[in-house]
Parts: sequence; C-alpha cells; structure tokens
Amino acid sequence: MVTSLPIPRLVIAAPSSGSGKTTVATGLMAAFSERGLAVSPHKAGPDYIDPGYHALATGRPGRNLDAFMCGPELVAPLFVHGASGCDLAIVEGVMGLYDGAAGQGELASTAQVAKLLRAPVVLVVDASSQSRSVAALVHGFASFDPQVRLGGVILNKVGSDRHEAMLREALEEVGMPVLGVLRRAPQVAAPSRHLGLVPVAERRADALAAVASLAEQVRQGCDLDALMALARTAPALACEAWSPQRALLSGPGPSRNRAPLGPGSQSPAGPGSPGRPIVAVAGGAAFTFSYAEHAELLGAAGAEVVTFDPLRDESLPPGTTGLVIGGGFPEVYAPELAANEPLRGAVAGFAAAGGPVAAECAGLLYLARSLDGKPMCGVLDADARMSERLTLGYREAVAVSDSALAAAGTRLRGHEFHRTVIEPGAGSTPAWGFTHPERRVEGFVRQGVHASYLHTHWAAEPSVAGRFVEAAAAHR
Repeated sequence: MVTSLPIPRLVIAAPSSGSGKTTVATGLMAAFSERGLAVSPHKAGPDYIDPGYHALATGRPGRNLDAFMCGPELVAPLFVHGASGCDLAIVEGVMGLYDGAAGQGELASTAQVAKLLRAPVVLVVDASSQSRSVAALVHGFASFDPQVRLGGVILNKVGSDRHEAMLREALEEVGMPVLGVLRRAPQVAAPSRHLGLVPVAERRADALAAVASLAEQVRQGCDLDALMALARTAPALACEAWSPQRALLSGPGPSRNRAPLGPGSQSPAGPGSPGRPIVAVAGGAAFTFSYAEHAELLGAAGAEVVTFDPLRDESLPPGTTGLVIGGGFPEVYAPELAANEPLRGAVAGFAAAGGPVAAECAGLLYLARSLDGKPMCGVLDADARMSERLTLGYREAVAVSDSALAAAGTRLRGHEFHRTVIEPGAGSTPAWGFTHPERRVEGFVRQGVHASYLHTHWAAEPSVAGRFVEAAAAHR
C-alpha cells in the first residue's frame, strides 16, 4: 500500500571526494542522536565501510541506496524501509554531487538519489585553498540541475576567523546559507589504507572516540536547528516501503529471474516454523562487508541467520545448512585465518559435502587454496595474492551456470572493489559472465559453491536469497 510519509531528511554531498562528507555526515548523525532523535543513516552508492561508522553514530543499521545495483525505482522504497518511524534521515553522498556510473549520465549519483528522495542537499566544501571563489563553485553546483535543491553549505577546513568571514561574505553574494563552519581538525580523522577507511569492527574503541569527537566538532561548528528546519522542508514521500517478505513474493520488477532448484527441491520453513535451515554468515574484523537487506531476505525466506567469526570460532554454528561469506579484508588477517585450522577444515568439509556456499570477494579469497602464500580453506582450485592494481567499478553480469545462488541466465548488476588477483586452476567453471563495461567471465561454481569478486545487492533480485535458502533446506 502506497502511503505518504513525512520523513525529515538531508543529503550530505560535496563537489568532490575528499571534501569531508563522511566527517560531516557521521558527526551530524551522532550529534542529532545525542539530542535524543532517532536518526536513520544511509549511504549513496556501494560503500560498505562508511555505513559502519554511521551505525556506530546512530545505533541503527547503516543502509545503502544504490540506483545502479538496485535500480532507481528501489531507492525510495529502500529508504522508507530503513527510515520509517525515525525523526530524521541523513544520506551521505558518494564522490562529487553529480558523479555517477561512468558514461551513464546521472545514474547512481548523489544528485539522482536526492531527486528520487525529494530531499534538500547540504554541500560540504573544502574551503582550505579558496576565499571568494567559493561563491562561484557553489553557484555552479546550485544551478547545474534545477531539480536538485541545494539548501545550504557547510564549510570544511576553514583556517581562521578572517578566512571564515571572507567565505561568508562571498556566499552572501549568491544567496547561499552557511549552515556550518568546521576548522581543520586532523586529530579526528579516521585511519585509512589500501581500500579506504579502516572498518569499525577493526578499531571499535578508537572508532567510538572518533565518532564522539566528530559529534563535538559538529555541535560547535554547525547550526543544528537550521539543519533540522531544512530537513523538515522535505515533502512527504508517496511511497510503499520495501519489505523483504513482499519482495520475495513479488520479485523486483521486470527481470524476475526466478527458477526452481528442480525436482525434489524443498520449500524452506517460514519464519517461526520449527526446523528452519540455519544459514551461517561470516562476520568479525576480517569480514565486515554486508548489506543489511541480505540477512533480512534470508530471514524472510525462512532461514535462521547466525553470525560467526572466522578469526575466533573453530567450528561452524551447530546445524549449519548454508554458508554466506561476504566481503572484508582477509588479506590483512591472512596469518590469523590460516592459523584457525579447525574452522578451515570445517568450511572445506561443508563444501565437500555439497553444502550451499555464497562467497563474495573476501569470501572468494578465504575459499581459495592460499592467500599471499598462507593456506586458506582449499575449497577452490585457485591461489590469491595482493596486487598493485585496483579493480574498481560497476558491472553488469549474467549467471553462466546454475548454482545454489542463481539460475543460469540470471542477470544482476554489481560492483568490484579489490586489490587482489586470483589464479584459477584448469577447467574451473565461472560464476558470472560480465557484459558491461567489458566482456569476461569471473568467479567459480563448484558443487554447492558460488564464489566471485562481484558484490551484489540482493534487494535487486530477491530470488537469489529464496533460492539459497531452498538449497540450505534441501541440504539439511
């Protein structure tokens, strides 16, 4: 049922990456949460790491809004699903305001997300090397697309009172409100490495302190009342909230790549039924990348979802009938993962017995024979190693063969983001055939295993979650 929902909301954008979006967005989330507001955190694009900091700031799951992977039509429903009942929603943008999928116009840009959500935009500007020119910059961003409503700016990395006065005077000339001024404060910057910020799970105590410092910086430098007033100018969204149960029944729309497992396949028990298949999901510091909707879809399909930590746990959860190993940083923890021989053996045994396994990126590396010379699970006839080359970008893919995750011919959009390469053995069956931006095959399908570098968002094709839970029920 379509309802009209008044959700105060802001999109935090910037002219380019590195301007301070994460600093401002996370600080605002924490500052408003400290006021006793229920704040719903969101991130435009495929980023996994920033939502971890958002969750720490708000106490709610960080959720992604990706118009490329999920389609523009799902952005508002997924937003309402996460934000319903909240006092405020804050969406952190991706890259520059108008940057999106390469060669595809506004698709997957922060600007497109803002328009789909009918949300006012706050532009975070790195003002460290400019004064009056800031007015020309902001005026250009405000006028480039009349459908994007730029409600004000937050000036970041301001050097002095005199610098601030010059910036404010310049922005008065173009009638742009200044909603905040943040001085240079490197002491609250989050550490980063080869793929961006270090995830919260790897530095929780330090991350808590950093988020608290960001909240204090934002409280001192930003006009929270004016920002909240701007958020309340967002009109009600006439939209039906996304629901994992309804998604499994109705499918995502025109693609509907449904296919049964075949004769003899079982339907899993529904939620609350006895004997639900147990799907173990890897977590902990080495496997931090996951979309909240994946676990919700698995649960709606009838599974009991149980998290385990491959760095600490020496066995799979009791009764495991399905295994999901998502993204993360196994390359950072290769010695510790290699040292956990009991769990590596359990994973190998589960796969050898035909158990359904869905592995993405870090999961793919963990299932390999070795990673940078350290022994992994040996499920796949392949060896992985770090590389100097960054592989990054959106992909359009089609399933090459039937697996526990996808029927042959299933089409999905996904994202690659890694600095490793994997060398497969002869005769390996690929998981995906990429159709755009380049044509190649990638990944592995072997017995019940589907392993690939491709990160996907299951809300775009809920049938993969239903199919996987069916496979888990059949394996039991």
